[in-house]
Amino acid sequence: MKLTVIGCGYLGATHAACMAELGHEVLGMDSDVDKVHVLNTGKAPFHERDLDDLLARHTASGQLRFTASYSEAAGFGDLHFIGVGTPQQPGAHAYDLSHLFTAVRQLAPHLTRRAVVAVKSTVPVGTAPRIRDLLHEYAPAGDAVEVAWNPEFLREARAIEDTVRPDRLVLGFEKEGSWAEAVLRECFEKITEAGTPTIATDWATAELAKTSANAFLATKISFINAIAEVCEASGADVTQLAEILGHDVRIGRAGMRPGLGFGGGCLPKDIRGFMASAGELGADQALTILREVDAINNRRRERVVTLAREQLDGDLAGRRITVWGAAFKPETDDIRDSPALAVAQRLHELGATVTVTDPKALDNARKAHPELGYVEDPIAAAQDADLLLHLTEWPEFSRIDPLRLASRVASTKAVDGRGTLDPRCWREAGWTLRALGRP
Repeated sequence: MKLTVIGCGYLGATHAACMAELGHEVLGMDSDVDKVHVLNTGKAPFHERDLDDLLARHTASGQLRFTASYSEAAGFGDLHFIGVGTPQQPGAHAYDLSHLFTAVRQLAPHLTRRAVVAVKSTVPVGTAPRIRDLLHEYAPAGDAVEVAWNPEFLREARAIEDTVRPDRLVLGFEKEGSWAEAVLRECFEKITEAGTPTIATDWATAELAKTSANAFLATKISFINAIAEVCEASGADVTQLAEILGHDVRIGRAGMRPGLGFGGGCLPKDIRGFMASAGELGADQALTILREVDAINNRRRERVVTLAREQLDGDLAGRRITVWGAAFKPETDDIRDSPALAVAQRLHELGATVTVTDPKALDNARKAHPELGYVEDPIAAAQDADLLLHLTEWPEFSRIDPLRLASRVASTKAVDGRGTLDPRCWREAGWTLRALGRP
């Protein structure tokens, strides 16, 4: 098929490359001319595992290219995916849909023939009819333009796998058996033939799929972190407790890893947006649990600051602290709502001299927090440190020899905010190691 992807940020660029991988001819469209240029060279303007290889292969073959023209995109194909960002509104919990509506209004006047517009952006329930009305109002083809909803469930660092081999495929339509459904099923034929569970449903259910999934995952993470608080108070080990709970098939181990909590551009935004959407529907009481989920998550960051104070006898002023980690999770350069940087910034505000290291996210961190210090090498970053904080669970950090590191620091004190450092190994190397939820 010939298809377009409108909006080539993290979601859109990944989707475009993966659709080319599935054999389609793809035109990505983004209004940022500089981004378009970078993508046409076969590189992504962000880090995602294996994405550069995919972009390079398919741009070189001509199967994938990028443009800044809505007119060119509309003329290219009859299936248009929209994957623009829907961030949290400044000073509010609700989604900011301005980029989505702008994209629809700019695409619509160029839709002169029958087409399908399939939205992948995360939105509050009830957005699909508004998109339909805009398209029918502004598109010369009128009601020959059909709207479909195709939510994404990408995990950063695994986005390609999650696109071409997803856990499930969700397709939302205004009515059963529509032309839009036939077009989407043809587009994803290779995925469905591979045995991927496919759920065709109505718009509202499809819109709720992403936010509901993220709300449940966030609840699971915050639940085990709430239990970690009880473990710290009682001397229990939350890591072993999570393993015990995970063997219960009704609960499962996936996603229930105790630590500093979640961040990034999806989970925090989606649970807050979900609460705001429920409030607009008059069902806000149904999601009061998510307020505590959010509060527990934020409390983990303050707990690390408290542990840092305790390790340094209550005095942070002028103390040298090294933070291993800037990205919100490993295998990405994404620092949106990064717990690691939130802790680093708080320690800086309390008078500490903070040095941050990260394999991929230092450039982004420098731009967002120029007041912090940055060193690329994690061992060099710890030179003369009074305290080491392990806050993003990059495998590179876990492989560092604590005995070798001990000779570089001013004090062998550390806080493991992610629970992936081997406590016995570090303590045998002479370190005083504190970890969230562990004795």
